[in-house]
Amino acid sequence: MRLSVLDLVPVRTDQTSAHALAATVRLAQTADRLGYTRYWVAEHHNMPAVAATSPPVVLAYLAAQTTQIRLGSGGVMLPNHAPLAVAEQFALLEAAAPGRIDLGLGRAPGSDPVVSMVLRGSRGRDAQAERADIDKFPQYLDEVAAMMSATGVRVELPAHLGRPDYILKATPAAAGEPRVWLLGSSMYSAHLAAAKGLPYVFAHHFAGQGTEEALEIYRTEFRPSDLAAEPVTFMTVNASVAPTRDEAEALLLANLQMMAALRTGKPLHALDLVEDAQATGLTAQEQAIVESGFGKSIVGAPAEAADQVRAIATRYDVDEVMINPVGSAYRGTDPATAPAREQTLELLSKELF
Repeated sequence: MRLSVLDLVPVRTDQTSAHALAATVRLAQTADRLGYTRYWVAEHHNMPAVAATSPPVVLAYLAAQTTQIRLGSGGVMLPNHAPLAVAEQFALLEAAAPGRIDLGLGRAPGSDPVVSMVLRGSRGRDAQAERADIDKFPQYLDEVAAMMSATGVRVELPAHLGRPDYILKATPAAAGEPRVWLLGSSMYSAHLAAAKGLPYVFAHHFAGQGTEEALEIYRTEFRPSDLAAEPVTFMTVNASVAPTRDEAEALLLANLQMMAALRTGKPLHALDLVEDAQATGLTAQEQAIVESGFGKSIVGAPAEAADQVRAIATRYDVDEVMINPVGSAYRGTDPATAPAREQTLELLSKELF
């Protein structure tokens, strides 16, 4: 079985963004050393507990400090960006780290509507114009993939410019291409990935439901393409592994409380330390979200957690599982480190590699 890593670059209450990035470098180097397959970072905005706002910037930073692990976005939220800008950024990453770059693309905003509006330069536009950016997502997918290829994309120009079309490429001579993946947390993404013949990943770590239906749609409707001859997919799942189950649950609690706050509309803040999370009172609704989160995560002692990974791989018929190590830290931990997250990778690798 292949194991990979998803990293949102979490920020604890004892950390600055600089500390969180330092901890991410250590985590990526741990994954690289242990033989994990790929390491993906996400795009989120205006969230105090998340420092991953720009995947290509973080990936460039990690590429310079790792040697063999594949690096990618999980993902870039394409409607927030011009397709050419994304294609250029990832073509440049591929040039810097040949054969190691994945470009995972998503349609969600990665933030609240106000931030999305500012990112897209759509202040003052009506709702119909704003929606048009999202409706063009399938077209933008095609354009990004084509611009990173050796053939480029054909851009139609007005007749008065004296030429009928223009071939646009992300680089003058592409030596290699990042692998494009479509990410999603809805049935829309499953249908689209299948129709375009793209590798596909359903955000099980976030949605926690609908995964089986989405993967069945994808596999049943898949049409082979130049990007994938057959369905290609894997699982994402939150994980906290420690010497004992009680410790693993304690390290996971802060993350689940953050998700409860997000889903109930409470103000967000940096990720609590373990002691603070344990002292936090929850409403009945929040407690239900937390309990549900425990049930949807990989959590426990090493052997127990490894069995859970095998079970989820069997249930969803995948040979790769992407772990999102979400453990917090105890008071007094070096803020430039994330020992609980590194421990999850270490303990799982000993059981599964």
